[in-house]
Amino acid sequence: MSAKRDYYEILGVNRNAAADEIKKAYRQMAIKFHPDKNPDNKEAEEKFKEAAEAYEVLSDQDKRSRYDRFGHAGMQGQQGFGGSSMSMDDIFEHFGDIFGGGGSPFDSFFGGGGSRRKTYKGSDLRVKVQLSLKEIANGVTKKIKVKKSVACSSCGGSGAKSKNAFRQCSACGGAGQVKRATNTFLGQMYTTSSCTSCNGEGRIISDQCTDCRGDGRVMGEEIIEIKVPGGVTDGVQLSVNGKGNAAPRGGIAGDLIVAVEEKADQFLKREGTNVIYDLYMNFADLALGTQVEVPTIDGKAKISIPSGTQGGKVFRLRNKGIPELNSYGRGDQLIHVNVWVPSNLSSEEKRILENLKSSVNFNPDPDHSGAGIFDKVREMFR
Repeated sequence: MSAKRDYYEILGVNRNAAADEIKKAYRQMAIKFHPDKNPDNKEAEEKFKEAAEAYEVLSDQDKRSRYDRFGHAGMQGQQGFGGSSMSMDDIFEHFGDIFGGGGSPFDSFFGGGGSRRKTYKGSDLRVKVQLSLKEIANGVTKKIKVKKSVACSSCGGSGAKSKNAFRQCSACGGAGQVKRATNTFLGQMYTTSSCTSCNGEGRIISDQCTDCRGDGRVMGEEIIEIKVPGGVTDGVQLSVNGKGNAAPRGGIAGDLIVAVEEKADQFLKREGTNVIYDLYMNFADLALGTQVEVPTIDGKAKISIPSGTQGGKVFRLRNKGIPELNSYGRGDQLIHVNVWVPSNLSSEEKRILENLKSSVNFNPDPDHSGAGIFDKVREMFR
């Protein structure tokens, strides 16, 4: 399977392009690859859908921001136009305002009189999902249950009791719009507006569904699978297209917006792509040297502590941190050594320490026994 192309590249605009420039570029692409202009051309159809998918993201400020920050990984779980979950008619309905007319852009360009019925859009649904540090590091697929409005199963979301329970709106003739002529000093001008008799739908329900009362929606629950890529940060939002609240009478469902919350780890702390662990050791182990086990994202790891290790020493476990989103890089785990000083000493312990205190080896000598600040910084980047 080939990698998805960059959305800006698809529309032929730069990453700083204004909204009007993006809209214009999509309009040109849609005209160029429109199925009416390229009949029985699968390649043109795919390019048409590809352009619609790119425009759907780049025309939405929130989605564009996530895409700019995380690339295609930030749009994980979406079932956009590129996923073929929407038909050509859905694309025309969704972006009909681009062409200033009805279902096809060629209606307005070449004198067509296509209807433009109103299509409702369901509201977006926002949820939070808590992830452990391990789940954030490795990526995870979560299944969550959400309460939301769903299509009525009795009527299939149409709002009508049966397929025959509709009648064409007599005011607009089923077009969903009415055209009015106005005489001006420049001549006769025509204006088009949504039909008020049918609310722009082009048809009227004569016998409503008793379960949803003509709305096409009822409250329900759905278990939704969310794919979270490794390396996301706390507060990032992922979008799943079409998994928000259902729209009235068979319209386009809203999106599910998932906000990631990072759960605090018992031992580890995240700093960017690095993971920090504070290791507390007693003086004897630091002076004599030993081996200790430390927690990592992937389990326990054993490290050697050389004799004479000073407090403040930082050990590095490479590639044991958080992966960089949209990259092959990965951070490290930094282990900060801290000296644990007991607060209560027995008489025998005090006597031993008093004897040791007079030893030359116990006089601080940082120039010989420990690294300076610049050496420590250098050590961190080795």
